[in-house]
Amino acid sequence: MLYYALVFLVVAIIAGVLGFGGVAGASAGIAQILFFLFLAFLVISLVASLMRRRT
Repeated sequence: MLYYALVFLVVAIIAGVLGFGGVAGASAGIAQILFFLFLAFLVISLVASLMRRRT
């Protein structure tokens, strides 16, 4: 998932440089959503791992 976030970020940067504002904004928004989903899943998996070790 982090890979796709980075891909969309690169697409947003390239589109922004080339002057495609709509595509750049949409790609940046998708990259941001994917990055925060990645962070949420990371925190959930870390908490689940800690809970599994304690029992």
